[in-house]
Amino acid sequence: MIINRGILSKLIKWRDSKNRKPLILQGARQVGKTWALKQFGKMYFESVAYFNFDEQAELKQFFAQTKDIGRLLEYLTLVHGKAILPGKTLIIFDEIQECNEALNSLKYFNENAPEYAVTCAGSLLGVALTRGASFPVGKVDFLTVYPVSFSEFLGASDPLLLNYLENKNDLESIPDLFFNQLVDKFKMFYISGGMPEAIVALLENQDIEQTQQILSNIINAYQLDFSKYTDNHLIPKLTYIWNSIPSQLARENKKFVYQVVKQGARAREYEEALLWLSHAGLVHRIFLCKKPALPLSAYDDLSAFKVYLLDVGLLRRLSALDPIAIREGNRLFVEFKGALTENYILQSLLMQFEKTPRYWTSGNQAEVDFLIQFQNEIIPIEVKSDENITGKSLSLYNKQFQPKNRIRFSLKNLNQDGNLINIPLFMADFTKKILINQST
Repeated sequence: MIINRGILSKLIKWRDSKNRKPLILQGARQVGKTWALKQFGKMYFESVAYFNFDEQAELKQFFAQTKDIGRLLEYLTLVHGKAILPGKTLIIFDEIQECNEALNSLKYFNENAPEYAVTCAGSLLGVALTRGASFPVGKVDFLTVYPVSFSEFLGASDPLLLNYLENKNDLESIPDLFFNQLVDKFKMFYISGGMPEAIVALLENQDIEQTQQILSNIINAYQLDFSKYTDNHLIPKLTYIWNSIPSQLARENKKFVYQVVKQGARAREYEEALLWLSHAGLVHRIFLCKKPALPLSAYDDLSAFKVYLLDVGLLRRLSALDPIAIREGNRLFVEFKGALTENYILQSLLMQFEKTPRYWTSGNQAEVDFLIQFQNEIIPIEVKSDENITGKSLSLYNKQFQPKNRIRFSLKNLNQDGNLINIPLFMADFTKKILINQST
């Protein structure tokens, strides 16, 4: 099964850029970074020269011996077994965080051999780079690979339904026949989430037990990384935080509380571990916005934040929520305080908008789930897990700040009421497109 990933179009833009630099592809383990690069090379280059610094540790010696790109290419050609040609061969350095000298060599590829297409990936590159791994600022391009989105999942499971959504350019209601099918597909997505291997098990093999096992294996692999790539004093703290995330999100007020991590825990003791998880791409930290004004980042309350997991399927599995719940109406969306749905919406927003969302509260009166910055506008977002859309938070925000647009995600049909746009949960990936259409 081939899942059509949006990252491929970004890779094409990178390839065709006049100012192309060596590319670092970031993202958590098993989201599909290596697959994306290999597929990109297979589709748009004559050949692929793939080097893995974890599996081929002896490669590190080449980069330790010389910084001369000509000599490096000679060595790499011998390992590859055939010519590495500028413009025709895609060079892939995988698990590059294992070799600081290789990271540093990207500077010389950029300065002395820009005609070569060089790409890099690594499971914990974000962590490596924060530790001062030697690569030169300004000499590389970056792209981030996120878990598979629902629209990408839909493209693999029902291309005709995806085509319908992609060609919908108005805010008219979706016919019930299509709407109900889309809700069913959306429920399936909550079983696998966005991990490619889990999606293949679910869609191609139709094996829920295998899907469950794959998600468990990925979670275990993440936890093994805690001990492999961190100092010993951090390992228990990482584990405590990781295991506390379902409990944090199950609270009515989802603000991250260190006491939930471990009784007596203090921020200063666990901050480093939380940063590690964030840099590894395993969690997303969303700060409270003290004032909804531009730029949002200027009004962060750094002492108040919510923590979400990188993927809704992993969150469901880590929370031990049985997939059988998808057959029970909208229970899976409503249970767990709507945390799965908020996590899903955040994943979708992160892929579409440059700036990380924030959230907003008005004392104990109201809480707006997310704020996004788009075209110099601040847009408040409310997330509802089913068809029950009652709530005063978005109305209170509207009275206080009069935004140009408000968004509510729910299982209600697509519609607009004044400045309030209701977007069905399964259309979250089209939020940016909807807003662009509104502004033209």
